[in-house]
Amino acid sequence: MKIIEIVQKHQPITGNDIADRLGCTKPTIRADLSLLTRSGILDAKPNVGYILNHKPADNPHDFSLFRAKVKDVKSPAVYVEEECSIHDAIVKIFLKDAGTIFVVNANGYLSGVVSRKDFLKSIMGNMNIHNVPVGVIMTRMPNIIHTHDEETVLQAAMKIMEHKIDSMPVVEEVGNNLYKITGRISKTTISKVFVEIGKNSGEWGVGSEE
Repeated sequence: MKIIEIVQKHQPITGNDIADRLGCTKPTIRADLSLLTRSGILDAKPNVGYILNHKPADNPHDFSLFRAKVKDVKSPAVYVEEECSIHDAIVKIFLKDAGTIFVVNANGYLSGVVSRKDFLKSIMGNMNIHNVPVGVIMTRMPNIIHTHDEETVLQAAMKIMEHKIDSMPVVEEVGNNLYKITGRISKTTISKVFVEIGKNSGEWGVGSEE
């Protein structure tokens, strides 16, 4: 909101000037500027600066995704231990109807992630899925995209789109690069949030009895 107020008052204004007025550096607000431009609230003019397309007050629902937090929409995570066999992990991922399964080490910390595509590759590669542990085929930390409770749903959605993944773990950092899984957020989660926003906005006749 502070960025919007600065742009409204001083537009067009560069990212560096916005950062100066906030008392920080441009890298600090890069993610915020990206969110505001991708949502259409701000427009970035090359060699000119940022201008305001419209205020969130013009349409209060424009800011719904900025207010909604991951902790408010996350669902329980589906996970197994590293020594779990690929076969048992496949059974669990289908029983839970999940697109991705997370892997934890013996201490319960996030250590990997496996997608349905990874499982398919292991089967097509004639791997002994009954004896080989899921830890062999998982993508390992630190190459796992994750989110946390205080990120907005929009920030989480941008990560999912940018990295072309189906879901990611919601984590709590408990040490240096040590994370406990507290939930998950997926494309389905994002879709449900958008539907709720649309229904609550009363636009397009969504949720209308007429």
